[in-house]
Amino acid sequence: MTITDVALAAGVSESTVSRSFSSPDLLHPETRLRVLDVARRMEYVPNRQARSLATGTTGTFGLVVPDVMNPFFPPFIKAAQARARENDRDVFLADSDEDPLVESLVLKRLSKRVDGLLLCASRVPDAYLLELADEMPVVLFNRAVPGLASVLFDEANGMRQAVEHLAALGHQRIGYVGGPVQSWADERRRAGLRDAAEEFTVSLVDLGPHVPTWEAGVQAADKVLAASVTAVVVFDDTMAIGVMSRLAARGVRVPEDVSVVGHDNIAMAPMWHPSLTTVDVKCGPAGRAATDLLLGMPVGGPSTQTAPAAESSLVLPVQLMIRDSTGPTEESRTPRR
Repeated sequence: MTITDVALAAGVSESTVSRSFSSPDLLHPETRLRVLDVARRMEYVPNRQARSLATGTTGTFGLVVPDVMNPFFPPFIKAAQARARENDRDVFLADSDEDPLVESLVLKRLSKRVDGLLLCASRVPDAYLLELADEMPVVLFNRAVPGLASVLFDEANGMRQAVEHLAALGHQRIGYVGGPVQSWADERRRAGLRDAAEEFTVSLVDLGPHVPTWEAGVQAADKVLAASVTAVVVFDDTMAIGVMSRLAARGVRVPEDVSVVGHDNIAMAPMWHPSLTTVDVKCGPAGRAATDLLLGMPVGGPSTQTAPAAESSLVLPVQLMIRDSTGPTEESRTPRR
């Protein structure tokens, strides 16, 4: 079946059939639905290669994540792909392996093959991103650069909720197992923790940066014990589960001896024993929102001029999920006389 066959069957022009797939906002909804129904019944599939030659576009977006194995990212990826598919776009997925150099090479190659880029927790410098955005649409997730569109979580509020919860349980010395050195989210969480520690008059012990893996959490657990803290906030849930595994191996009880708070609320968080108290973020809605921002940008133009940060950056709410990995200190459990 060709576009001509569909146009004749639907009683419209070939350009109307084309717009039904490529520019649906230019058509009356009833017209587009009629054309799509005819195309479905005739099993017509648009020729993406022919469209690319005619329009100078690819119909694809690039999606780059630091680590596709990190369970934080799949809900974002799945939602972004679904949103793109609803708008007749494909998504190329790439993994930068938590390496800024690898990411810059991936972006250099992808930028020649896609109409826009979704960058998750990008590790490359601001100047590189701004230069890239001068050439094509770019949307950031979990990273903010002035002048670029982004979808963020309210990191400061998440850390405030965590510290308030721990302080209410009697914890006065709280550790933080940080994330990667180049992580924008880690910087924001550290700042949020410092502000919250001052507000609730608790001591904050920085236990250093770490690669966000289970193995790194296992290694960090020994630092937690050496720091003599009664509670620890961990950069993400995967690391937090690693921390709890090592604590259990050393005979340390969670939460009786040490309370643990994670971040992200991955699928494993409520399944672990003890179930993990964590900051819940909604990566699915974030994926849809980021894709919508990208879809709203003109193809082939710079995103720095069409999407100023003040108008196109979204900050999504977070919520602390209190579970079994946090509890009162021994002093708090002792009844007052």
